[in-house]
Amino acid sequence: MFRAREGLARAVYEAGTILGVSPRLALAVARRRGHGSPLDPQTELLVEGYPRSASSFAVAALVRMRPGIRIAHHVHAPGHVIAAVRRGLPAMVLIREPEDAVVELVLLKPALTLAQALRGYVRFYAPLVPYLGRILVARTSEVTGDFGAVVRRLNERFGLGLPPFEHTDRTAAAVHLGIEDLRANAVGPGLPLIGRGEGSEVGREADRERLHRGYAALRPELRARAERLHETFTRRPPIASGGGEPRL
Repeated sequence: MFRAREGLARAVYEAGTILGVSPRLALAVARRRGHGSPLDPQTELLVEGYPRSASSFAVAALVRMRPGIRIAHHVHAPGHVIAAVRRGLPAMVLIREPEDAVVELVLLKPALTLAQALRGYVRFYAPLVPYLGRILVARTSEVTGDFGAVVRRLNERFGLGLPPFEHTDRTAAAVHLGIEDLRANAVGPGLPLIGRGEGSEVGREADRERLHRGYAALRPELRARAERLHETFTRRPPIASGGGEPRL
């Protein structure tokens, strides 16, 4: 019974990473399942990324800075980002080094394999390459290490007028309390058999080390593609000056 459920969970994840490129499907599933906070007519800003890329920290920090701000987040599908860009909304995409992101996701969701989690990483970021000139990219390390600099870039890129954020141990601790509030206020069951990103990976160093060894044994071409995507996203591409819809 457990193996059957695990196999179904893997199939759901695999299908989601394939179909999530479609804005229509990504939004429909998210709204139906209560998965994340999808775009709506009141959305002011979108924050997205592959799971375990500090989306929760970014959203909680922004809410703390400007209570009541309407942020679309945690759908974890490229179609969600594409939908925001097409609507002309400010969009920030977070990215973490693929090995760390994949290991942390599998640590949290042990039903998934490292290979399919890495495929999910590629499937999240690859469809967004044509949109790089119309989104702001932030590294996970920037979000958790100096969110004030990320806020300044958001204001410069989109003219949001967000207040300054002083990143100290005290403000970071307050943001982590805000993350708990976000989780407590979440509604809906999340994705079938996958659920929400709840749980803890703290104190599991032996499992983490095992997963890092497993990651090193994955197909080199798949790891290389993920690394190239990470490099592409973190090169700080120039802002596009208008133009038509990019083609996938």
